[in-house]
Amino acid sequence: MGALFCDKMFNMNDFDYLSEGEVYLDGACQSLRPRPVIDAINSYYTEHNSCGERVKYKWGVATDEKVEEARELVLKFVKLPARKYNVSFTLNTTYGINLILNQLEAKNFDKVITSEIEHNSPFLATMAFSERTGLPREVMTRNDDGSIDIANYDFTRAIVVINCVSNFDGRKLLNIKEIVKAVHKAGGMIIIDAAQAMAHSADIVRGIEADVICFSAHKMYAPSLGVIVWNNDLLEKLTDGFLGGGMVDDVQKDSYLLSAEGKEHRYTRFEPGLQAWGEIVGLGAAIKWLNKVPKEAWRNLESNMQELYDFLSGSNKVHIVNTTATSTMSFYVEGLDSHLLGNALSREDIMARTGYFCVHYYLDHVLGLPPLMRFSLGLHNRPEDIAKVKKIMEKIIY
Repeated sequence: MGALFCDKMFNMNDFDYLSEGEVYLDGACQSLRPRPVIDAINSYYTEHNSCGERVKYKWGVATDEKVEEARELVLKFVKLPARKYNVSFTLNTTYGINLILNQLEAKNFDKVITSEIEHNSPFLATMAFSERTGLPREVMTRNDDGSIDIANYDFTRAIVVINCVSNFDGRKLLNIKEIVKAVHKAGGMIIIDAAQAMAHSADIVRGIEADVICFSAHKMYAPSLGVIVWNNDLLEKLTDGFLGGGMVDDVQKDSYLLSAEGKEHRYTRFEPGLQAWGEIVGLGAAIKWLNKVPKEAWRNLESNMQELYDFLSGSNKVHIVNTTATSTMSFYVEGLDSHLLGNALSREDIMARTGYFCVHYYLDHVLGLPPLMRFSLGLHNRPEDIAKVKKIMEKIIY
């Protein structure tokens, strides 16, 4: 794969494993991993393959240093203070949201609220929470630009679980600051699903003092991993419900002392058992890589987004859900089954997702749309990728 732009910090050859003509358009599911991330994971397995926070030999010391660095890099990336926030690692965003909700004490709240454009992760998790606790559940309407009319809702003692970037059209929670402020003023708490934000729209959550921010590393050029960024005050609202090794300082016959009860190891509260040390090391490498992406690379992504959006929205046969160009665009072609379209594109080495993208309620039952095709771009995409997609799509459509 030829270099589009190259400097000491960033190189398009970081994705040189893509074969000539392969076009990957499924970054909203999981992004490709650049070479520095792959190298970091390989380094863990070949140079210091060890358990973190358990061993004293030199491999373990090296792992501990890398894992601690990753926690620090996450907080710096979202611009939240270490004195108020902790970082815990888990499987993915879905697991993180469920892990939090399943341990919250219902007595502290009057209701749970989510929105209509949510991924099934928070949508189903809030259903389960409501059924388990008996607390009412509300579903908010989102505007076309992703914002919420705050005045229409009562956040008194509410748990609000909501995304800041949609996974089917990239619309953003534009008034996220006002919502967080309104929820806290009403005595509620807010959990942000930032899975789709961290790769290309991290600015929307930077400095936002939500109670919890959950995201998936595998959508931000890192290995398969979940991340929970949480405010220290969260512990006061929880009951112990998911326990295991790595979380305790001492255990008696009928009692235990959690490490999270101290100040230094609060993050263990959501880290039962052995962690994915290699993936955590890879996340640290991915954040370093993202921090070094030059403006030219971001401009290339924006140009690709706009060109593809203009092409899709310019055809009478293409019905696109998006109202603006984003890195994630969903649509269907009139008279053509999206799954068949996906298969046709696959035969041309164009890889994209079809279906409802785990947003069944909104896309199917609110909008009444047929299964869709989703193009989700990334920093690995070149202008020639977009040119190929347009050429193949024109042949299929016309």
